Amino acid sequence: MEKSIENIWKEGFLKSDALIAPKVNNLYNQKSIHIIDKFTRMFKINLIAIVAFSFIFLGLSYFVGIPVMGAIFFVVLNAMAFVNKGLLQGLQKIDKGVSSYHYLKTFNEWIQQLLSVNKKMSRFIYPIIFLSLILGFYFKDAEGIFLGERLLSKILTDFPDLSLIFGIPVVAVLAILLIIGILAYLGDKIYEWDFKIVYGRVMKKLDELLGDLESLRDEK
Repeated sequence: MEKSIENIWKEGFLKSDALIAPKVNNLYNQKSIHIIDKFTRMFKINLIAIVAFSFIFLGLSYFVGIPVMGAIFFVVLNAMAFVNKGLLQGLQKIDKGVSSYHYLKTFNEWIQQLLSVNKKMSRFIYPIIFLSLILGFYFKDAEGIFLGERLLSKILTDFPDLSLIFGIPVVAVLAILLIIGILAYLGDKIYEWDFKIVYGRVMKKLDELLGDLESLRDEK
């Protein structure tokens, strides 16, 4: 950041409208610096890891014969990383001239925006990832013929009376659509659960710090 969080706190929270004893103020300064820096660092590392994994998986997918899956994964993961990189840049635009308490509140609001955007994307991302698994294995080369075609041929040989749609058993189509619907419906909740696993401790400390600061402000 152009301006360190420590300087923001010194210029903001130490203004005349913040009547907190210097030692207590300094303690909260350090806590806030640690929390925000830690989240930002973790977020950047995760974005780098997502992009790196997309390239690694793309290469591996060609070696194991599931390039369709690898290509879809690559596009989805990089699109997700691109959107989140844009959100991260938005963090740099937060007004640093306000009091440090309000800066921390604004940071928390940015987190909520981050969650909102990613939860909406997750309603599409998880179904797409599931479809990539289906398509990847369907078009996997199995001794000169696609694995999906080989499996369909075997199924139709064993169950010749199955109803078909576009050459695929209706029951299979319905099962796939059902899973896609469930993933679309639960996508936001899955992402929220995943977010808590990665950033849960940091967010808990952020909430506790905001609660403490709000209590101290109320006592002025």
